[in-house]
Amino acid sequence: MKYVFAFLLGVLALVTPVQAAGYRVETLVTGLVHPWSLAFLPGGRMLVTERPGRLRLIEPGPDGRPQLRAEPVAGVPPVLERGQAGLFDVVLDPDFVSNGRVLLSFAHGTPEANHLRVVSARFDGRQLLEVRPIFTSQPAKSETQHFGGRMAWLTDGTLLFGMGDGNLERTDAQRLHTHLGKLLRIKSDGSVPDDNPFVKRAGALPEIYSIGHRNPQGMVVVDGVPYAHEHGARGGDELNRIEPGANYGWPITTGGIDYTYSRITPYRTLPGIQPPLVDWTPSIAPAGLAWYDGSLFPQWRGSLFVAALVERSVRRVPMVKGVPGPQEVLFQEMGERIRDVRSGPDGAIYLLTDSPSGRVLKVIPEAP
Repeated sequence: MKYVFAFLLGVLALVTPVQAAGYRVETLVTGLVHPWSLAFLPGGRMLVTERPGRLRLIEPGPDGRPQLRAEPVAGVPPVLERGQAGLFDVVLDPDFVSNGRVLLSFAHGTPEANHLRVVSARFDGRQLLEVRPIFTSQPAKSETQHFGGRMAWLTDGTLLFGMGDGNLERTDAQRLHTHLGKLLRIKSDGSVPDDNPFVKRAGALPEIYSIGHRNPQGMVVVDGVPYAHEHGARGGDELNRIEPGANYGWPITTGGIDYTYSRITPYRTLPGIQPPLVDWTPSIAPAGLAWYDGSLFPQWRGSLFVAALVERSVRRVPMVKGVPGPQEVLFQEMGERIRDVRSGPDGAIYLLTDSPSGRVLKVIPEAP
């Protein structure tokens, strides 16, 4: 008990609550149903996913202000929407300007037999065309929890994305014959890079990049280095620097306990396990991740921003040479579950609120 108390005091000492000062939050768009992800298009447009399976377009209106196009983008494949299942991430192809392609991740199948699927499609401004699956997780799982779903492009043009453990057989996160509980890496056409760490391992699925993940829902690449965060149970949320072939411990190491208050494992660390950069206990429920290096907030440059559902906040984690510094709790005064956080091309911070009446918010400097 003394150890737990001392640990919590240490965590709290690294956190500084921040009230609404130095910035203001504007509402850009309302009326979204559990928005999940945001991507910036050329010309001031944005794509937003809604968990029930809709892709929405935000574009400048007649007065120049952003507005939500009434009809959803056509051509989105059928999406399994139940529990945590639905439409998840949207990212632009690195060659979007020339090929117009976007990638979507979503739950595919039935409640009894479902997968994480990634598709590539051409967006013509109104609809998705030439939709083709480039990844479907194996094997099929039952229940509709822990899909992961976040995606990010590595500097070599390959795609890194997360797959949750399904919240059934947790130890699958340590097994190489299944995609469950892994980070995965593929090329933009779905083929497997020759240098994936387990590609030559007998019995291993070749897409696997790292193992031992519970439910990764945030991912960003900073100066070529991928970072990801994942949900723990009661505590044990983690921010990790991702290395190929590394084991991040779930469920044999964790800083949290089970929802039943029982111990998941007696170990917080073990030899051969990559320790987290940050452990959030109690849980904040990290759900989105961004890197900020914009011009509007010079005091925030060089920081990771972590959207938090349970804490109803965004954590700012300053990074110096890959080492996290004292955190700040931002935007908590709104009292909103924050599903995603993005750094915009204009230097502003963009937020998605997780609600049946979700909003897109824009954070800009406070007027002088």
